Amino acid sequence: MIREIRPRLIEAALSGEHAESRNLRHADNFLSDHDLWMHERYQKLLSDYLPSYIYASEEADPQLVGDDPDPDLCVLVDPLDTSELAVRALHGYTHVMVYSRNLARPIAAVVGDIFHHLQIYIAARDHTGRDHAFVITADGQRYPLRPGKAASLPESLITNYLMKPTERFLPLARQTDLLERLGQRSPSGVNRGRIGVDFGSVGLCHVAAGFTDAMIEFAKGFAIWDLAPGHYILHAAGGVVLDLQG
Repeated sequence: MIREIRPRLIEAALSGEHAESRNLRHADNFLSDHDLWMHERYQKLLSDYLPSYIYASEEADPQLVGDDPDPDLCVLVDPLDTSELAVRALHGYTHVMVYSRNLARPIAAVVGDIFHHLQIYIAARDHTGRDHAFVITADGQRYPLRPGKAASLPESLITNYLMKPTERFLPLARQTDLLERLGQRSPSGVNRGRIGVDFGSVGLCHVAAGFTDAMIEFAKGFAIWDLAPGHYILHAAGGVVLDLQG
């Protein structure tokens, strides 16, 4: 999917033709022709491997695929996350998660980073019931995922989805206690605390890899297709997702 969509997105960025479409399901979200193409393409490719499943994509209502009227597997897809940035060749991600209704848990998830060398974040359940998590680079190298060591706030890199000015950035800016503690000097006397931007599932993958120390959200939360694949990958790596009450 990454190999197929990347040239289309780069062409959109260089030409300035971003192929924006009217979003009937989420009026305040960017939707491009690329999202819709990937939605259809995912279903076709998945059907080559899974005879029957429930297809739950961000771009359409859930649908039953195949002949089984009550399939075990539910496939959750966000075909092109951050598509308003992907068509500018800045950031673009693609998510897919397979959930077993009989087991009442995910059994596989993949988050693909379309433009970066650290490219594919994966979690999967093996035949013994154990979860594994790893990242694959663009040249095929594989590394296990493990969160970093605990750090104090003045030494931490914390991320947030702060892209939307009123919906996301203002609520973050009001967290003055957090920002002031991040801005304090670390025990070594250096100001190392940082607040950065990240996006849904891949933000949790970055925590799972130890690249960032935490991801926070105060304002709106995330739709399930934005967060569930990364949630499972972080869980499989030994991390945790908590609500604001702990």
